Amino acid sequence: MPDAVHAVPVRSGDAARPLERRTGTLPRLLAAASTVAVLAALAACSNGGPGPSRTTAGDVTVGPSVAVQKQAAPTAAVPARWPLTGVAGTVANRPALAVKIENSREARPQTGLDQADMVWEEVVEGGITRFAAVFDSQVPAEVGPVRSVRPMDSTILAPMHGLIAFSGGQPGFVQMLSDAGLQLFSQDRGAPGFARKAGVAPAPHNVYGTPSTWWSNADAQHQAPPAPQFVIARQAASASAVVGGTPAAAVKITMSGYSQPSWTWDAGSGTWLRSEGGTPAVVRSGARLAATNVVVLRVTLVDTGTKDPAGNPVPETVLTGSGDALVATGGKTVKATWTKGAKPDVLKLTGADGQPVSLAPGNTWVEMVPTNGSVTAG
Repeated sequence: MPDAVHAVPVRSGDAARPLERRTGTLPRLLAAASTVAVLAALAACSNGGPGPSRTTAGDVTVGPSVAVQKQAAPTAAVPARWPLTGVAGTVANRPALAVKIENSREARPQTGLDQADMVWEEVVEGGITRFAAVFDSQVPAEVGPVRSVRPMDSTILAPMHGLIAFSGGQPGFVQMLSDAGLQLFSQDRGAPGFARKAGVAPAPHNVYGTPSTWWSNADAQHQAPPAPQFVIARQAASASAVVGGTPAAAVKITMSGYSQPSWTWDAGSGTWLRSEGGTPAVVRSGARLAATNVVVLRVTLVDTGTKDPAGNPVPETVLTGSGDALVATGGKTVKATWTKGAKPDVLKLTGADGQPVSLAPGNTWVEMVPTNGSVTAG
């Protein structure tokens, strides 16, 4: 016997008979229900999926973009600075060039000395002083008069690992320079760039040189720029003496009975002006010798056991160890201690507070004053 079929009522007005007896009605209802279910499922998938949602036929809703654009912070532009002066500028990639320049009365006025980044003044035989002038940021057309080397030159210049030009020297002293890693240009050995200049002074005070020639002949091992030799503040107002020093109008020095240089503060130029025994020190062009910083080192002199051609004992400045120092910058002075370990080490200046003493951007003169000399600031 077939299964029973339950009757389902229909809207009023229809005959009260079972739906299955109405021809075609049940299949049409089932097809319509199936179509609605499929459309609902498609709509659900569309609204929940990654694409845009459809609200009405032909309309598309696009959501806002919330992606965050991330970039690295821009690097601050730090101007390049010359290593020996701390002055900002277009820095050339070249080694430091030291030149031994005479300072006897017969040698004055010198040439090109005002363009040096650093000048180290040392006592030699007879109490005369001689300069180890170091050039980097400026290129003088000519320098001189050029003279011979001394034993302390290798200790002064070894940290720069650069070039040195000189007229000659005792073989032992010359070998010390080579052992210190410097490239040598010696007139006695036929190096280029030297000439005797007529009409300025008699020999041996008339040897002059051309820095561009020495730089152009630097070998592959001596191309790198020098390391900074002192701590240099970014601005003059931040230099140690300016911040915490004692006002001083002048710094007077006795190197020996022969040499008494002095430095007078000139607020107009912002530099210390040099004098030799009370006479303004100038170069052959007429420019006054001036320094942004004057560093005074109290040092010990020892006898090397050698003599110059005139029979005078040749002293050596001891520049390793430690000693008292005075730093003059910006019309003020501050006391310090200098220390230097091995020959290749950079000399350090330390204040009473144990912190490094900083200089102002600009050129520096280093006065190596023997312990039996004197220094007066005020």
